[in-house]
Amino acid sequence: MTTLAAALKGEIRRLARKEIRTATQATAKAVAQHRREIAALKRQIREQEKRIASLLNGKPAPKPVDASVRFSARSVKAQRTRLGLSAADYARLVGVSPLTIYNWEHGKSRPRKEQLAQLVAVRGIGKREALKRLEASAERAA
Repeated sequence: MTTLAAALKGEIRRLARKEIRTATQATAKAVAQHRREIAALKRQIREQEKRIASLLNGKPAPKPVDASVRFSARSVKAQRTRLGLSAADYARLVGVSPLTIYNWEHGKSRPRKEQLAQLVAVRGIGKREALKRLEASAERAA
């Protein structure tokens, strides 16, 4: 008799767990969605605070990177070789360290939004313009 009672008790426990899981699944999905929305709102607030601070300082606010802009490690290397620049010179042009350029080119890391905006700005320039900008930055540093 005890085995029948134990089996019945085990089956009731299994079914109860199954019912609880189905009942809480919708809540878990809603919680996950709310967390994603909160994270997006926090990012938006941070961006707005940066813009407000730059306006108060009198500096123009950096333009947000278009969502359609994509990053590719091969494109960074292709751009650098197209300009005929070393990793160190390209890094100065973009405003990062040479190690960062190496990591981007080898797919070990990805640029942040600000860095991606700088990469996009450098994409459209030619060799002459790149050399002018490097000379100008060297003069400012001297």
